[in-house]
Amino acid sequence: MRFANPLFLILLGIIPLLVWDYFRHGKLREVGIVFSDISIPKNIRPGFRVKYRHGPMILRMAAIFIFILAIARPQAGQKEEEIITEGIDIMLTLDISGSMKAEDFAPQNRLAAAKDVLTEFIKSRHNDKIGLVVFSRYSFTQCPLTLDYGALLELLDKIDIGMIEDGTAIGMAISNAVNRLRDSEVKSRIIILLTDGVNNAGKIDPLTAAKAAKALGMRIYTVGAGKPGGAMYPIEDPIFGKRYVHMDTEIDEELLKNIADETGGLYFRAKDKDGLREIYKTIGQLEKTRIETKEYANYTELAVFFILPGFILLLFEITLANTLFRKIP
Repeated sequence: MRFANPLFLILLGIIPLLVWDYFRHGKLREVGIVFSDISIPKNIRPGFRVKYRHGPMILRMAAIFIFILAIARPQAGQKEEEIITEGIDIMLTLDISGSMKAEDFAPQNRLAAAKDVLTEFIKSRHNDKIGLVVFSRYSFTQCPLTLDYGALLELLDKIDIGMIEDGTAIGMAISNAVNRLRDSEVKSRIIILLTDGVNNAGKIDPLTAAKAAKALGMRIYTVGAGKPGGAMYPIEDPIFGKRYVHMDTEIDEELLKNIADETGGLYFRAKDKDGLREIYKTIGQLEKTRIETKEYANYTELAVFFILPGFILLLFEITLANTLFRKIP
């Protein structure tokens, strides 16, 4: 329920004034009678008319109250909301080559840190279809586009280095992601590619794949992962067991920038896990799901249901004031 003209409710403030004026004039009209002995009138009980002498005034105030509500136009109705959501199709493209073992994203290696951040990113999305492509020397789809984030997270957790022959085929990874998005009918389709290396495998040039993505209306965000200067890399020595060697960080940032620029995306450099987390948060803010709400309302006027009771109360008050509760000036 609502009032179409709620400003008229201010008029309710006159009711206390009318009540005050009523009692003020009542006191002014009081007269006194001198008795030599008050024992007799003191024991006289007030009659019905005296006891309920304020009844007409109460009826009049109630009628005024109802008429003011009627002027404010009370309405009853129903509201309906139509929520239109348009999600984004996202292909997460992750490098799982051997160099992702580097432990510069302490206390984890690059791949473990990337999996944690991707998990957080997936959980932050709503109504977006998300898929997962992994690559090293070759590329394959770990999970097609899906709204089943639980299944996607399980497949993400199973990713590990060594699943594919070592290498870095960035062009193949982009091409695979593009193929997964090409049949999508949503307006916004993006690829988020994370790598820590240089394209050194695959038969498809990365920029050629990026141009194909652009032609199909897709954006590519590229992320270079690795601490500048190098990192400690674990290796298994058959004699001394596990040991660490220093490995230079080689990221083809120029290529990654060109891929992003070609498609209208952005390039980011992640130097640690916190930086990587902030990058995915930034991309999440740039690529927001569109939610449109349309509200429909249908109201019925209720003033007529107030006017009739108001007239009845007013008529009743006039009748009583001129008959049963009539006063002689």
